[in-house]
Amino acid sequence: MLHLFNKIKDFQQLNGLTLAYIGDAVYELFVRHHLLALGKVKPNDLHNLAKTYVCAKAQANVLQWLLSHNHLSEHELAIVRRGRNAKSGSTPKNTDVQTYRQSTGFEALIGYHFLSGNEERLNQLMQWALDVHRHEAERKV
Repeated sequence: MLHLFNKIKDFQQLNGLTLAYIGDAVYELFVRHHLLALGKVKPNDLHNLAKTYVCAKAQANVLQWLLSHNHLSEHELAIVRRGRNAKSGSTPKNTDVQTYRQSTGFEALIGYHFLSGNEERLNQLMQWALDVHRHEAERKV
């Protein structure tokens, strides 16, 4: 599927919200695949579990973890800033503006790596995101 998106010219010039738009879809697909791989099969359970991964707060937590562990290059930090600082023109429904902007920065990073075809880095970021989510869930129990 990656080869379909490599035909987008100058994807590096896309604005942060556009990168976040595709990043959101890629991240949700990855999460859904992960949940199926865990053996989850009931649609309602899948939906409710997926929401805990893809909500703005969870994505912002992943970004904060990546930042606090210095896992992002200077170029990746610039992509995150591009997403985080983009003005969407709408207000978030279920979270505060800061959390929403952090999650948009994370989604922009995912979108960038997806469009660049950098599967290795994308998979590494996704694995860290799953680890952060698992640790957060364990902490709540």
